[in-house]
Amino acid sequence: MRSKLFVPGTRPELFAKALAGEADAISFDLEDAVPEPSKTVAREQVVAFLRSEAAQESRKLLIVRVNAADTAHFAADIEALAGAGLDLINLPKVESPECVRSAVALIATAERAAQVEAATPLLLTIETPRGLRAAAAIAAADARIAGLQLGLADLFEPYGIARNDAANVHAAMFALRIAAAEADVFAYDAAFADVVDTHGYAVEAAMARRLGFLGKTCIHPRQVALANAAFQPDESEVAHARRVVAFAQTAAGRSTGTFVVDGRMIDRPFLKRAEAVVAAAAARAAAR
Repeated sequence: MRSKLFVPGTRPELFAKALAGEADAISFDLEDAVPEPSKTVAREQVVAFLRSEAAQESRKLLIVRVNAADTAHFAADIEALAGAGLDLINLPKVESPECVRSAVALIATAERAAQVEAATPLLLTIETPRGLRAAAAIAAADARIAGLQLGLADLFEPYGIARNDAANVHAAMFALRIAAAEADVFAYDAAFADVVDTHGYAVEAAMARRLGFLGKTCIHPRQVALANAAFQPDESEVAHARRVVAFAQTAAGRSTGTFVVDGRMIDRPFLKRAEAVVAAAAARAAAR
């Protein structure tokens, strides 16, 4: 999931266009991009599209950012989305493990009512100081949690923290990445509001890649190519990862905790990274 493109739930004319684009994942938004009077209509439009043949046959990851768990719209969102064929539910403004467990209980109830067999995974957005402080505990709160996503606008803007200071951005990214690593879930990078500033987007994406993030959010189609380029492993990296995995599967590789490939010492952390690179390359090849 190198790129995840947000599409407002109030813009159904953009749904099919987004699905046909180059983003690895489409995130239909029922939260910030939807005005209060339009919440019900947006929900209905998104659910109808998710149940369409085009969406069901698509190989893209399909995500919905629902309204926050403490809002009046959350329960209706979850009830409507149960059984709609989602790959991930994006839960915003998560601040505590208790919030996650409460949300999971409601989701599980809705899935049972809809006779959904598989539990839908969760992507949790960390976008408040309290949420960032508790991020590791939040990430470990339930087995459904697939990843943590950083939300820098809400985390920075109310407190006068400069987004254009790379040190500030790096500090937040690092804290989230380490919290995700502790829980063994993926970390996903934040949106970038200035859709004209392609250089700024690319710089942030490159920083996120160096920190081990899975990909970066896009709020405009022109950002998709930037995210895909930033998080695309080059051929040499994939080839090295395949050699590492292949050696680890041999008797020689299984007989010791460490081994050498391409002149580099390999142990379990490096093997796990190689396995992730190989899996991602295989997933991209299958999606073509």
